[in-house]
Order: sequence, then C-alpha cells, then structure tokens
Amino acid sequence: MSPVNNGTLGPSLPNPIEDEFDEGEAQPQDRIDPIARTPISRIDPGLRFRRFRSLRGGCYLIRYVPRTNNNQIFGVHFDGTLRVERDGFTTTASADLYHHFPWLFTRFPFSLSPSREPNPGAGIPIFSRSKYRYYLRITSILQSFTLGTSFTLGFQRHRYDRTARDWTNEGQFTARMHWKPAPSGYPVKADYLEGDVKDTNGAIVGTLAMGWVSPYLRRAVIEFDRVNVSEHPDQNASGLDWQEVFDTVGWQVNAYQSDTDLAEPSGTSWSDSELHGKMLARRDAANLDTEWRYHLLCVRNLDSTSRGIMYDASATDSNKVPREGAAIASHWVIPNQSKWGTVQGQRFGTAADPYFRTAVHELGHALGLRHNTADNGFMNTTGVIAGNPGTFPANIQWSFNDEDAKKLRHMPDAWVRPGEIPWAPSYTDPNAPDEVVVDAEGLVFNARALMPSVPIGAPVRIHVQLRNESGGTVPVPSSLSLKSDHVSGRVIGPHGEIRTFRSILGCVEDVEIEELADGGTMVHDLALIRGFEGHLFPAPGAYTVEVRLDWEIGGIPIRLSSATPVMVTPPEDEGHARAALDVISEPDVLLTMAVGSDLEDGVAAYESALTNAVLRPHFAVSEAKRLANGSGQRKPDLQKALKLIDKETVLAPTDIRHVAEIVDRTTGKTREKVQVQSVISTLEDSIEVLASADEYQEVVRSVEELRT
Repeated sequence: MSPVNNGTLGPSLPNPIEDEFDEGEAQPQDRIDPIARTPISRIDPGLRFRRFRSLRGGCYLIRYVPRTNNNQIFGVHFDGTLRVERDGFTTTASADLYHHFPWLFTRFPFSLSPSREPNPGAGIPIFSRSKYRYYLRITSILQSFTLGTSFTLGFQRHRYDRTARDWTNEGQFTARMHWKPAPSGYPVKADYLEGDVKDTNGAIVGTLAMGWVSPYLRRAVIEFDRVNVSEHPDQNASGLDWQEVFDTVGWQVNAYQSDTDLAEPSGTSWSDSELHGKMLARRDAANLDTEWRYHLLCVRNLDSTSRGIMYDASATDSNKVPREGAAIASHWVIPNQSKWGTVQGQRFGTAADPYFRTAVHELGHALGLRHNTADNGFMNTTGVIAGNPGTFPANIQWSFNDEDAKKLRHMPDAWVRPGEIPWAPSYTDPNAPDEVVVDAEGLVFNARALMPSVPIGAPVRIHVQLRNESGGTVPVPSSLSLKSDHVSGRVIGPHGEIRTFRSILGCVEDVEIEELADGGTMVHDLALIRGFEGHLFPAPGAYTVEVRLDWEIGGIPIRLSSATPVMVTPPEDEGHARAALDVISEPDVLLTMAVGSDLEDGVAAYESALTNAVLRPHFAVSEAKRLANGSGQRKPDLQKALKLIDKETVLAPTDIRHVAEIVDRTTGKTREKVQVQSVISTLEDSIEVLASADEYQEVVRSVEELRT
C-alpha cells in the first residue's frame, strides 16, 4: 500500500461483515430473544445441553506477543484495544496496538523496574502516543453466535511510522480464538479468548489474547472553560447532552464545565494564539498519554470567524501538539435573515440548538473530521444547514453522518486521538473507490506569483482568482483564504521534492458556500512560507506552486487547480544568509505570520528578517498587521505598525486593504506622530495598476476614502 500523505491517507477502514447462519450459528446477539423464549428441545433436542456463545459488542483489551527470541527473553509485547461494533445484522471491528516493554530503565542501565500493565477493571485503557505501532483492520470475526468454543479472527496488520506518519500493510493474519476463563481483574469472566496468530503460510508468528472491558468503543474527556458572560453549551433545547450525542458512535465521554471566570486578554474578541495560550494556562490536565482530553473555550467573540473554530489544528503552536482545542463565540448575533428561521436576531449563546450544535461541530474537527454537506448532521456548517430546506434550527440533524460515525468508531487511534496526527482536510481510504471529483464548467481558477522571483527566506505571495463565466450563478466557497479548509496546495521543488500547505486552522465555521453571479470574480492573496513538512522554499532554485480549491455542489465534490512558477534566489550576502536561516529553521514563523502570534521564537525570527535590508520589504506588512492587532497583554501599536510601511514594502492587493484599515483606525495624536500621508501615498501608488479591474474596486475604494 502507498504511504500516508501527511496523515491524509490511512489504512482501509473495516467493512461490515454480514451475519451468516452457518452450521452451529444462529441469529445475532441482540436478536436472540425469539430463540431464547423457545424451548431448546423444540429447535433441536440434541442442543438441550449445549451452550450458545457470542462475541459481546464493545471494547476489548488485547495483547499480542510476537514469537521472537527477543520477546521470549525480555517479554516484549503489544497492548491495545479491539473495537467490536454490532448492529444486529453486521459486525464491524478494528484494533490498535501499542508497544510495551515490561521493564523500565531507571537511573542506571542495570537498574530496572516493572512497567505497569493496563488494568482491565478500569475500563477502556489509554496508552502513550509514542508507543503506537499497529492498526488492525478486522476482515473476519464471529458475526452472530456459535455452539463451539472458538472462532477465527482475521485481520490485516498495518505498521505505523510515527516520524513519517504513514502506514505499511504487513499482510493478512488469522488467529483461532478460544474462550477461556478471564484472568483476575476482568469485569466479565466469560468474555475472554486466546489464540495463536498465523501468517498466510500457516506459520505461528505470535499469540493474541482479548478480554472485554467496556460496552463503549472509545473514551475521552471534554473540558469546558468559559468567560463568565458566555453560556456553557451543555445540551440542546430538548435536553440532548454530550454523552447522548456520543452514545450514537460508541464513545464514553466525561464532558464537564471547569473554569467559569476566564479573563479576556485583550478585549472581547480572541485571537487564535490567545485561545491557545488560555488553554495551556487554565485546563485541568495536560497528559494526553493518560487520557484523551479535548478542550473547548466559550468566549464572547473570535477574531478569525463568527461562530466557532478548531484553532489548534496543525502542531504549529507553542507546544507543538495538534488537535487539543476549539472555541465558540457566544456573542455573535444571528443575522435578521429569513434563512435563520426562529432564531434570527438572537445572540448565539441564547440560541441553545445552534450553539450546542456548533460546539459539537468544532469538537468533531478535533476528532479528525472534516466538513460534510451530505446531510444536516453535525459536520455540516451552521450556515449551510440554515439555508437548507426546512425551518432552522428545527431542520438540524442531531447525529453524525454515517460515514463520519464509522470514522469515529474505527479510524486509527493516531488519527482520532488528540496530540498525534495533525488535522487534515479528510481521511482518505487508499483502498476505497476513487472519489469522483469534477471540474465546475464555466468557472476559471487562476493562481500567479505576485513576484516572479523572491529572495531566499522571504514568503512567496500567490494571487488567486476565481471567475464565473458559466452564464449563470454557481455556488462557490465564500472565501479563498487559507483560513478556509477549501484551499490547499503543494510546492514542487527544484529536484522534484513535494511539500504541502493547507490551513493551519481546523475550521472556520462561517466560511460557507455562496452564489457567485455570472461574470463575478473573487480574489485573494496567499502568503506561503511553511507547510507540514517544514519551510516550503528552503533552497534557491525554480519552484512550481500548485493551488487547489475543493468544495461540494449538491454533494458532488468539485475541484479546481492552477499552478504558477516562482524562482527563489540565493543569499545576496552573509547577513541575508543568516536572516534567511533564522526564518527557514523556525516553525513558529508560520503562526506568527498567519494569526499574529506572539510566540517568542517566531517573533525573534521575524525581527531577524526585519533587520535585514533584503528580507525587510517582504515581512514588513505581516509585522505591521501583527502590531496593529495586539495580542494578550500587548496593546495595538498603530504608530509602530505604520512606520514599517514604505515605498519598498511588498504589498499584495489584500495587504493594501489591511494597511488601509490600519490607517483608518489612526486618530488624533497617532495621526500627528506618524507620516500617515506618506503611507497613503504608498498605497495610492500600489493601486494604480488595480484601478481598472472590477475585482479590485473594494481595495481601491478603501484607499481613496483615506483622503477624505
């Protein structure tokens, strides 16, 4: 099987195995009652003294012991969980395995202490992320029940490479599992089995044991912290709570409210870095190796979006841990538009149904799910559901789409648990049929580099344009920004190496689908510097940047793409080389540029670039936006921000509008202290080539209005 592409591909999820009524078997476990009420002698007198055995649904603690010399000497084995989903007609199962060395080194190499084994009496076990090794795709299992004392378990074994974040299919294996009395500590004595594991040649390669520990498949903790004026999204208007939501996917959740008095770091609206900082400061626990803990902040307003966001998507924050946190905005006011039905005009926190639904939606992204418009379930966006048939919010579907539910039950632990694989637009099953993706006829999508060449270390600015030439209106994404999960792409380097980029935000909940009129155009500018694999342009040479736009129309996936060349030039001198190295080697530069974070290392790399004459023009506008917005206890500094803008500053059309907004915010003494007219003159020079194009009129007006 081909390797995972940055966590977006994964092992094939298990198929449901249809119940069969072969000799020695009958109907599924939860349909046994009609037989149980019938005397055995009426079915078959010979069965009177025979025992029916079935495989209980839920989570099993499993142990796999490979047959190797090292394991026989040191006792090395793998612990994990096996998830058995029973729906009365089919059985679906999957498992994950974690490496376990039974002895731990203490202070000296020759000092050993026992390594603790999971306790089956404590319910579903949680294992260390760094020990994750295998995903088991179950291909055969006991579907209903048997009169015998064993059954055959079949599975594919997929080995996980944590560094590359990919899986390798190591082949098919079988184990004849025999019921035995459970060892001490298991909650049910009868639901325990052991068997030898064989490869396709029939050779015994190890042993497998499994014992039932919980009716649930997985377990997690959801902690809520909130500003005192923000509501706690504990349930919908009908009383549906978090556990009832996750009962439908087999998750045991402990959802509880912790802090109710969060201080607002810089006014009522929160930046993404402020959200992340508050999570680190106020959450009750942080050991993701002992529990799956997700954190949700309830605040008044959000800088990046209106309703909700999974801000902690890609391990580009200060603690380099992905998918821990999300947030919702209680004080967003629902528009007075008919599509919002019975809640139009209400403050979001007071509208229990959409408020609770959005909280579940954002947590769904932390669980590894993407937007899903196939129905009105949790992973559709609030705005799309409001525009669908039916009166909002009565038309909300209070469940996950079937495919999303299957992913939550059976995706590999590494994908769904917090702190492992960074969020990606989708989980792709490499063995599933190819997704049908079509081009939208009449839509023209173009990407071009703002500058044909840039010095090494500088961000590459890509201008993207979407134009409708179809002859009618077409539904399109409402934003072409990288804050939307509709936009992604890749950079092909001088030697053919590929690096990818996408939004570092897991969800901007109000990026929706809107109608683009015939002849209408949308534009945006992307500032590219880092992706999942690191710096996108780490060496001089010729690069190709491919930008992709994905969305759905009526459930049909649509994809447009465009490519543009760009040349990265070598260092001009030693000072430029040092500054470029500072930028290229610092991961926090991405968050500093994308959301104005004050992460110390990112800011230091920025300062290195700003003190270099070659790189300063390319970083000046990003630093100006960061300074103008403030963060945490740092107040906005419009004066310092505008002093960065001069005739040398590299400005894309989107940047021009942002600088115009900063100028518009200056008043009184600030206008006297800075050369506002000089900045306005710089902006006017920048819009001369834009004035004749319809799509830039908003940018042009934003500058022209500054003179008045």
